[in-house]
Amino acid sequence: MELHQLRCFVAAAEQLHFGRAAQHLQMLPSALGRQIRLLEEDLGTRLFARTTRAVSLTEDGTTLLRDARAILAKVEAVESNLRNRSRAGAARRLRIGAVDSAAAGLVPPLLRDFRSRHPEVSVQLLEDKTVRLLPKILTGALDLAFVRPPDRADKRLEFRPLLQETAIVAFPQRHALAARKSITLADIAGEAMLVPDRRSRPDSYNLTVKLFEQAGLTPRIVQVADEKQTIINLVATKLGVAIVPRWTTRMAVSGVRFVPLRLRQSGPAGRLPLAAAWLRGSNDPARDAMLAVLEGRLRSYAREA
Repeated sequence: MELHQLRCFVAAAEQLHFGRAAQHLQMLPSALGRQIRLLEEDLGTRLFARTTRAVSLTEDGTTLLRDARAILAKVEAVESNLRNRSRAGAARRLRIGAVDSAAAGLVPPLLRDFRSRHPEVSVQLLEDKTVRLLPKILTGALDLAFVRPPDRADKRLEFRPLLQETAIVAFPQRHALAARKSITLADIAGEAMLVPDRRSRPDSYNLTVKLFEQAGLTPRIVQVADEKQTIINLVATKLGVAIVPRWTTRMAVSGVRFVPLRLRQSGPAGRLPLAAAWLRGSNDPARDAMLAVLEGRLRSYAREA
């Protein structure tokens, strides 16, 4: 005895008309009749009394109808309960992505504050580049990401500007300029520069290039590396110096000293924008709860950027 057979039987028993019951179940009358016959064979009894003019339930059919309704109601209750639990479980999970400096500087205090208010939400974190994080939002692999806003934003995504990260310079610890309280671009004009890959990290690459252009200088680029952590490790080996966001100081590497960069004029060239991104038009209570916490604490977070 299968649930599908019980559903066919209940429909036929309530309609007492195989054609209308089949239409209600969106199946052919012949297919419905076959399911009823299989059920009767399985139970070893006739459930319907058929004549050329009418269909009626037998005594066993009447008994089965009462029990079948109870069984199907119980099954539907179990299915509904499990679906609700599944939806609730999904609502308690939040998948976020972040570029490396945001993962080091913004995410830790944000998660601390978010968990103090929403301990029921489980947060999964992915650290990656903007060019890889944004497609993951579109495919549903991420609910929220902290990224560099692209010049040409995908209209399927919603962006909320958050803050501007300050540029600083990473020196080998024993470098002659590492003991300075601050430095200028002119001070490092002749230094070997380490920069991120332009294709995968255009904002971080342009941070160095545009700062030098603004000062009328040309950077002496000696090495390109894909990951910021790799760049900092290369600085530690005395391969060169690098201009990086201030939150990079949270990436613990021995042998590196970070010095504030003093610019002649303020402007966007000396800062890296950070934005929150999510799927436009989507409904996600956990994501909105994190954005609310972020909005309330943003000024505090921005002071450290």
